[in-house]
Amino acid sequence: MENCTKDDDTLQNGIVLFQLIVYIPVVSLGIPLNTIAFWVFCCKLKRWTETRVYMINLMVADSFLLFALPFLIYFTKYDHPVDNLCFTIQNIYFTNMPMSILIITLIAIDRYIAIKFPLKAKILRSPLKSASVCGFLWITLIMYSYLRPKLHERKEKFCLQKQSIQPNYSALFSIIFGYFVPLGIVIFCSVQVIKCLKKKMVTSPHETKLFQKAIHIVSVNLCVFVICFSPFYITLLLRFAVDVARACSLVSEVRASIQICACLANSNCCLDAFCYYFAAKEFQEFPSLFPTCISMSSKMNKIQESQPPTDQVMT
Repeated sequence: MENCTKDDDTLQNGIVLFQLIVYIPVVSLGIPLNTIAFWVFCCKLKRWTETRVYMINLMVADSFLLFALPFLIYFTKYDHPVDNLCFTIQNIYFTNMPMSILIITLIAIDRYIAIKFPLKAKILRSPLKSASVCGFLWITLIMYSYLRPKLHERKEKFCLQKQSIQPNYSALFSIIFGYFVPLGIVIFCSVQVIKCLKKKMVTSPHETKLFQKAIHIVSVNLCVFVICFSPFYITLLLRFAVDVARACSLVSEVRASIQICACLANSNCCLDAFCYYFAAKEFQEFPSLFPTCISMSSKMNKIQESQPPTDQVMT
């Protein structure tokens, strides 16, 4: 197995300093915000909805990520060997970040179905179905994170430090189906929801304000998702390209870029708190939005049913 030289100590110290600057506020804000969110979604809200199920699962994933952040700093600062602690933190990290991405994707799909197909939403959506999907994803990702070292079939000397330049095709599979496919789904669903809401014919000023707020929430969630995760996964693709080209001279710079972009991606576990706030508002305001969509769809169906076929009119 071909290895590249170790990173420059000055560069690594700079990365550690950057991680401290980012992670200290993230952990300091993330812990109380997640605690408050748990209290609101688990205790204060009475009605179980699909959004509530997704948000609770998202909070669990974010809480585990917050727990792993101090260890990421330690593994960057020191050459920690691959031991049981390393495997534990790796399993937590490589389970909960993809889980956060997939839950956000599920939320986007759920909103798309509710807004685009309001009549079918009663059949396709339910809290039990949402919980079942989340449970399936948890089991799948936990199994994958446990089998991940065996699937990669390589031995690294230090924890969370890929020293070899051997291309990792299973990691490429994870990058594509773990982020870029969900990214396409989130963008498609969000754009379609925004277009659908803008086309709705609203009669009262209250409904106009409600639709505008819904468009704002969907837009903010989409921007946060793209800005936080895209740089990290793009740099992972770049690292794969460097490994394929065996450009050992670029490995140190690309690895540093990955660690810096990972700080932005991991900060999402704190930024999700704003998603929690908007989701809590949905419980109070959006239930009145869905019946509006359903009633408008029903009216359109009645109008179409009342109109005679085109060929009969022609005759």
